[in-house]
Amino acid sequence: MPEWSSKLQKVDDFRWRIPKDYKSGMRVPGLIYASEGMLQQIIADQAPEQVANVAFLPGIVRYSLAMPDIHWGYGFAIGGVAAMRVSDGVVSPGGVGFDINCGVRIMRTNLTRDEVKPKIKELIDALFLAVPSGVGSKGRIKLHPGEINEVLRKGSRWAVEKGYGRPEDIDTTEENGEMKDVSPDYVSARAKERGTPQVGTLGSGNHFLEVGVIDEIYEKDIAKTMGIDDIGQIVLYVHCGSRGLGHQVADDYIKEMMRAMQKYGIQVPDRQLACAPVNSPEGKHYLSAMRGAANYAWANRQCIMHWVREAFCRVMGVGEKEAGLELIYDVTHNIAKIEEHEIDDRKESLCVHRKGATRAFPPGHADVPAKYRSMGQPILIPGDMGRMSYILAGTEQAMRETFGSTCHGAGRMQSRSAMKKRLSGRDVLHDLESRGIAVRAGSMSGLAEEAPQAYKDVEMVVDVAHGAGISRKVARTRPIAVVKG
Repeated sequence: MPEWSSKLQKVDDFRWRIPKDYKSGMRVPGLIYASEGMLQQIIADQAPEQVANVAFLPGIVRYSLAMPDIHWGYGFAIGGVAAMRVSDGVVSPGGVGFDINCGVRIMRTNLTRDEVKPKIKELIDALFLAVPSGVGSKGRIKLHPGEINEVLRKGSRWAVEKGYGRPEDIDTTEENGEMKDVSPDYVSARAKERGTPQVGTLGSGNHFLEVGVIDEIYEKDIAKTMGIDDIGQIVLYVHCGSRGLGHQVADDYIKEMMRAMQKYGIQVPDRQLACAPVNSPEGKHYLSAMRGAANYAWANRQCIMHWVREAFCRVMGVGEKEAGLELIYDVTHNIAKIEEHEIDDRKESLCVHRKGATRAFPPGHADVPAKYRSMGQPILIPGDMGRMSYILAGTEQAMRETFGSTCHGAGRMQSRSAMKKRLSGRDVLHDLESRGIAVRAGSMSGLAEEAPQAYKDVEMVVDVAHGAGISRKVARTRPIAVVKG
């Protein structure tokens, strides 16, 4: 591997360029968003090599981008963003990831830390029981034969129509929780089989429910628009994705794309970047299946949020209206979308891949909910179990530079296997409880895998995104209780 410290060109305090001539075959340069202090870890992870490899993909425009939470992933680095022309570009499942539409939603409440803290253990137990979690977990919802197709088509709307939440939840969900142009026929029988029993389940890994408290407010007017009133206010997070269904869709189409590359004569430096032309049958079929998996994920989070509301109100002895349990926003961070962006002073139709990256559309954009259009799209950047999370807003700078994209979280520094060798779940549990954070987890080994030490400091990540102008800090939260899958 190259000595990256001599290859990366410093643009400013937040941007590092990989020159187009680093590798013969790169169609565009690479651009990494990071502080100088973060580079050592990024280089040790070999993620810049993946950024350079993505630059080989046909139809890529402007840059192969990496957000400050970048770390090694399948094909694309996690934290990778790339946009390809629809006319002559490709779509790559490695640029979306296996957990299609893994995403985060956050609810505001009318309650304060002082009101919730005395019941926090009872509350976290109730949340743990209300939402099935863990590897292979099965949900409380029993779908009728063929009903999985309705979930794939309708997403959040399916859940709301079944009584899981309110119509207004859809208004503050990215894409209104329902991507169009979905044909369930392009989702395999095996994917549907895996997804049918898992609607309304949290899963495992880095998925979580969190009871947080507003710790800092940076932009009071924007925060007020979101329903964030004061320091000490309680908020609730849900983080999960498309479960086994999304994983199977990715697996099915990676195999399909490997065959397609031979058919279309596409050569890439890493087979994990398997792809097909956006307008080819293979590309269209993948995008249809991916959208169905994304809709499944929105339905999943919608059902989970419904049960979180019920458990919260039951434990706190309040009604939903009194509790003020309103969805602030739901944002995805593993997706590919066809979007219009300005390239060389003209509008281009692009297939924008965001893998471990969050959309960050600016004020005035038509795809931002009407409620937030004057301030820009809400962005949710969770940290880890023991440290802060952030609420931000989209910017014009992001639209100009990153196709309206920013980071999605803290980003891993240590693998799951390394963390299990280094710490026990009991160690992590005692550490978090000593900080006043109540925890419930499906397993002690899973808790060790997700220890705070496994992640970068989210404050450093967010400071880069804010400093570079690709998102704008609005508020900060800290955890007081966490459920891990």
